[in-house]
Amino acid sequence: MSRSGPRAALAFAAALGAMAATYTPAFAFTDAEKTEIGSIVREYLIKNPEVLQEVITELEKKQAAQETAGRTQALASMKGLIYDSPRGVVVGNPKGDVTLVEFFDYNCGYCKHALEDLTKLMKADPNLKVVLKEFPVLGKPSVEAAQVAVAVRMVAPDKYWAFHNALLATRGPADRAKALQAAKEVGIDPAAIQKVASSPELNATLDESMKIAQALSLNGTPSYVLGDQVVVGAVGYDQLKSAIDAQRKAQPKAN
Repeated sequence: MSRSGPRAALAFAAALGAMAATYTPAFAFTDAEKTEIGSIVREYLIKNPEVLQEVITELEKKQAAQETAGRTQALASMKGLIYDSPRGVVVGNPKGDVTLVEFFDYNCGYCKHALEDLTKLMKADPNLKVVLKEFPVLGKPSVEAAQVAVAVRMVAPDKYWAFHNALLATRGPADRAKALQAAKEVGIDPAAIQKVASSPELNATLDESMKIAQALSLNGTPSYVLGDQVVVGAVGYDQLKSAIDAQRKAQPKAN
């Protein structure tokens, strides 16, 4: 059974329960008849467990199709917010012909490894535009670190990439103190960050990322958006490069 199997089984059981609770037959079964029917169904499923697996498999397929449809709709309706929001940090070539959006968390170990892939991609592809979106899903320390990152974008946008690298290289949990230290290491005055510490822009930026992530059914980091694709996980340099190359070939050529 796949990792999502247990969830699907629970959903299946819940669906059966809901049907039983809401269904009103043309005639009512007696308690004895209900018990007998339950015993028959139970015995059948015990003797033929593959039937339950078939139902779960079909349910998983349906859920996956619904998720894909939801993502497709969200990618179309939120295109401007995903690719062009001023709250995203642009690195690489701002005028690149292909845009890769990354959702990350400063406490995500996979994001730390994925940074090397991202750096390599930008060095190898001078026409790649990358948009970074803080997506703190790993608790309060992650939120604190992300808030400092937004403040860095506000007061010293030209130093964001250096800050980003420094904080992801930090050992141990990244929190407000670690983020402020990383900012100081790359030449950003902590007092400048403190001046915008109470700005509503900090949480507004994180709320925007969360809104997009929820619409795209993103539940982990790193996650990437590229054209009409969503790539979840630290899939590595080769897979990202292949996706970028495919997107470049698929999109209309600029005049």
